[in-house]
Amino acid sequence: MEDADCHGEPIRPHFGHPMRRYFGLDPAFANLNHGALGSVPRPVARACEELAAQAEANPDRFMWFTYWPMLDDARAAVAALVGASPDECVFVPNVSHGVSTVLRNFEWRAGDFIVITNCSFNTINGAAHNLSDMPPHPTTSEFPLRFPEPHPSLLARFRAHLRALKQRGPSASAEPAKSKIVVVMDSVNPAPAVLMPWQEMVRICREEGAWSVVDAAHSLGQEPNIDLATAQPDFWVSSCSKWLYAKRACAVLYVPKRNQHVIKTALPTGLFYELAKRAGPRTLADTFKWPGTSDMVTPLSVKPASHPSLRLGHTALAFRAFLGGEEAINAYCHGLALAGGRRMAEILGTHMLYAAEGEEGHNLNMVNVELPIPPAIRMSRELMGVFQDRLINGHGTYATQFYHGGRWWTRPSAQVFNELEDFERLGRALVVVCKEITEKFGGGDA
Repeated sequence: MEDADCHGEPIRPHFGHPMRRYFGLDPAFANLNHGALGSVPRPVARACEELAAQAEANPDRFMWFTYWPMLDDARAAVAALVGASPDECVFVPNVSHGVSTVLRNFEWRAGDFIVITNCSFNTINGAAHNLSDMPPHPTTSEFPLRFPEPHPSLLARFRAHLRALKQRGPSASAEPAKSKIVVVMDSVNPAPAVLMPWQEMVRICREEGAWSVVDAAHSLGQEPNIDLATAQPDFWVSSCSKWLYAKRACAVLYVPKRNQHVIKTALPTGLFYELAKRAGPRTLADTFKWPGTSDMVTPLSVKPASHPSLRLGHTALAFRAFLGGEEAINAYCHGLALAGGRRMAEILGTHMLYAAEGEEGHNLNMVNVELPIPPAIRMSRELMGVFQDRLINGHGTYATQFYHGGRWWTRPSAQVFNELEDFERLGRALVVVCKEITEKFGGGDA
């Protein structure tokens, strides 16, 4: 397949399989797991190659005269996309890194609480429990999510959960300043994939005196109309590589100016930590500047400043603009995800979560389809290995599987290079693989 370049094309290509020429995808593989690992478009990869060549040609010149201005431009571009100031946004390697950075900058005391959910991603869950395992041992509290659940019910339970913690901890005593509640919440729940009422949850945190840390891993490039200045989370972290088409190992951490005093160091500590003690206050950007050797090109894949040598490639935001912008991309992906999920449910003889008319807003570009596996069969590494081997190597397709609410599910993602037949292919493959798993691991009713 001829390499694709989007310069000089007056009309964007049609979404669906014609878009494959813009991605380095194996044509024999139906990729429906974009939400997990992302896909870097060829024009973006080419831009990164050009920037890497510049860095290798003269590393010192690139670092001091090219990299820093481009990094500032990339921060400004992402800040504009989420309704924030560039001075409130910095790049980190991934969302787990960003959330851990926030949590480890708090000064914890015995009696403090870290709130997670039963659906928190494993690395986020682990970060909270790791802090609880170390002195001064803040308590990890799990807020249970159960889907489907109407938003009013979920929000009422969430407020009640925070109030119960306030009654348990020192915050109910005469010295409330000695206790804190830090809530780590998802903007888009990862498994099952559900758009959360995170803005309302942030508001409840503010009203109840709790800190809000939003794991927005799946928001950039999938959730429309993000306005952090209005939502006012205390901290917010989102991946640039899952849905936004940036190079992998790139995420943005938002810290509003009112909370920047909390973030005393990047992880690892950056270049200007000691210098700032002598020279005066440092900015958030200074705090995260050069925390050790890393690939300078990665954050620049979002949107570097104009550069005369970038003739052949587009960066992530420029490529998305070429495709028609956020609204066009997400309208296609959202519609395909709903249609594909419903078709898979037909093939599997099961159902799709939030499939009823009027419930579409709970889904973005990922959906959840029940799998025909007896609930008595539980998650194990061996079982997941069978899923991965049989789907990827045996059937040439893949989407994430998980166990929630006493049922097995799969989470296919829709992207601009997908069509309905990809979902049908995955559905037919899962009919076979689920039967194999049931026979191998046993069944019966729970």
